[in-house]
Amino acid sequence: MTPPTLLYLVTEDWFFWSHRLAIARAARDAGFRVTVATREDAHGERIRGEGFALLPIRMRRRSFDPVSEVAAIADLVALYRRERPAIVHQVAVKPVVYGTFAARRAGVPAIIDALDGLGFVYASARPAARALRPLVGLMLRYALNRPNVHVHLQNDDDRLTLRRAGALRHDRVAIIRGAGIDLGHFALLPEPDGPFTVAMAARMIHEKGIADLVEAARRASARGRAVRVVLAGAPDAGNPTAIPEAQLRAWAAAGLVEWWGHQADVRRVWAAAHVAALPSSGEGLPKALLEAASCGRALLASDVAGNREVVRPGETGLLVPYGDVDALAAALARLAADDGARRRMGAAARRMVEEAFSEAVVVRETLALYRSLVPDPAEAARANLS
Repeated sequence: MTPPTLLYLVTEDWFFWSHRLAIARAARDAGFRVTVATREDAHGERIRGEGFALLPIRMRRRSFDPVSEVAAIADLVALYRRERPAIVHQVAVKPVVYGTFAARRAGVPAIIDALDGLGFVYASARPAARALRPLVGLMLRYALNRPNVHVHLQNDDDRLTLRRAGALRHDRVAIIRGAGIDLGHFALLPEPDGPFTVAMAARMIHEKGIADLVEAARRASARGRAVRVVLAGAPDAGNPTAIPEAQLRAWAAAGLVEWWGHQADVRRVWAAAHVAALPSSGEGLPKALLEAASCGRALLASDVAGNREVVRPGETGLLVPYGDVDALAAALARLAADDGARRRMGAAARRMVEEAFSEAVVVRETLALYRSLVPDPAEAARANLS
C-alpha cells in the first residue's frame, strides 16, 4: 500500500526545518509520505532523520542567470514526474512560480502555493523593488490562478495586496497564521535583571528596520533613557538588502549594539531582553515576535502587514509607523519607563500565542487544508495499490 506523497518545495533546508517541520510531522503521522525538495546545506541529515525523503535541487533564491533558471525548472518537472505527488506545497515567490509551471507540466493534481509574506519586491520602497514589481506580479498572476491551485497566506493584508495587484483572482485561499509556536519549548521566562534591553532576532537585512532600531535606541539613550540593543542573526547573502558584517561590527565597536550572530536556540535572546522589536517594512507573520511573545515579552514593531496580526496596541505591545525613528525612540522610552505596563503586555502576548498561534492550532488548520485535497490518505494509498 503506497501512501500519497506530500512534497514540499522550499529553496533552503533551514527554512523548512524552522517553518514547516511540525506540520510535516503531523502530515506524516496522518498517512502521507513526506518529501522535501530543497537546497541541502546544514539540515539535510536532520530532515532525513525524521523519515522524510530529501530531494536536493539546484534552484537558488538570488540567481538570475537564464540558463541556470531554465535548468532549475526542467529539474523540477523531472522531479515532479518521478515523485508523482498528490500535493505539492510550494513556499515563497520563486518556488511558487517555478513550481507551479513544473507541477502543471507534470500533471500534479493539487498545488498549494504558499507566500509567507510578499518579500522584498512588495515590502520595499527601493527602486529595484518597484522596478521588479510588475514582472513579479505578472508571474504570480500566472501561478496563483491555475484551476488546481490553492493559495496559502499568513495574513489578510497580503490577500488584499495581491487582489489589488490583479495577481489573485479566486477565493481558494487559506489564511493560516504562521508556522506555529511550541509552547513548551518557548515557555514563560522571567524578565532579566540589569539595564533595559530590547532585542531583535532576524536576518540582518535593511528591510527589517535594524538601522532604525539602532538610531532610535541611540536617541532614547541620549534623552536620558538608556537602552541596550541586542541583535541576533546573520547577514543574508541571498537578500539584496543584506547588512554587511563590517557594519554590524562597527555598530558593536561604537557601543551601539551587541551583535550576537546566529543563535541556535533563540530562547537565550529572549531571556536577556525586556522587549522584542521588529520595525520592519513588512512580514508574512513574524515568527520571532511570536516566539518572544510565547516567552512573555512585550512587543514593539512597525505598523505593517504581518506585524499588526501579532502586536495589539496597548495590549501585547506597541506599533509605530514604519521608518519613523522618533516614534520608535519614544516607544522604547515608554516601555523602559513603565515596568508594570510592559509586564502586563508580555503576559497578554503569551495568552495570545496560546489561543491563536500555537503549533496545535496551525497544524490543525494546515492538515484540514491537506485533507480537503486528499480526504483520507489511507484510502488514497489503497487506491494507489489497486
